[in-house]
Amino acid sequence: MNKLLLSLIVSIFLSGELYAQNAYDITEEEALKVLLSAKTKAEEMDVLVNIAVTDAGANLKAFIRMDASYLGSIDVAIKKAKTARYFNIDTGKLGEMTQPGGIIYNIELSNGGLITFPGGLPIKNKDNVIIGAIGISGGTIEQDRAIAIAAAQSILEL
Repeated sequence: MNKLLLSLIVSIFLSGELYAQNAYDITEEEALKVLLSAKTKAEEMDVLVNIAVTDAGANLKAFIRMDASYLGSIDVAIKKAKTARYFNIDTGKLGEMTQPGGIIYNIELSNGGLITFPGGLPIKNKDNVIIGAIGISGGTIEQDRAIAIAAAQSILEL
């Protein structure tokens, strides 16, 4: 039995069927830059928001809840970031496709709950590779989107 298992493992490695994943991922430094850029933009706009940054795997990398921002927006910000990364799209644009009669109507019910209105964006590096995502919640959808855009673009200034 042990020889069979060892033989199977060796044959998988030798066949090239097993690959190490080489994922591009947002660094801690980049995530903090994006987070603080979002906070600065929100302060300039005089809006209180929750800010979530995820890595390339849609795992929470950085988060801040501005003082007195809505508690309910904590989950929304995180889900906006995850949704943006799951589908590599601006959550507002995804929302346009999820309206009644849309090509992916009701998709927001998948993946443990998605958010399909503006405020979530993929974050791309200088090579245009998605390395994470940002989600903003607490302002109007226009404010959330503007903050997310400014923050996502800030990574290109590193």
